[in-house]
Amino acid sequence: QVQLVEFGGGLVQAGGSLRLSCAASGSMFSTDDMGWYRQAPGKQRELVALLTGLDIINYADSVKGRFTISRDNAKNTVDLQMNSLKPEDTARYYCNVRKRAYSGSPYYTDFWGQGTQVTVSS
Repeated sequence: QVQLVEFGGGLVQAGGSLRLSCAASGSMFSTDDMGWYRQAPGKQRELVALLTGLDIINYADSVKGRFTISRDNAKNTVDLQMNSLKPEDTARYYCNVRKRAYSGSPYYTDFWGQGTQVTVSS
């Protein structure tokens, strides 16, 4: 089992920056995928940024060039640096850990944090 706690959400003006952090506890391995998702009211949860256990990074097109994901395997943390924030970035942001049977396996289990609210005012 994995427990996730997110930090760093808040209210910011458009053009501003926020840094989200997620601390994982429990059974963690460097081969686990770690990422951030978000969900706005009335919308489906969507991937924001993913850093896989194979060190592959994926970003949603809407955040490329503005957001940066990073992880510290020694501390079991994953951060999301968000710059040039836009009102459409307003959402609840969730930390995710995906544990695969082995690196690249199609079989996995997802763990989620409670989320942290990010609100960007225009």
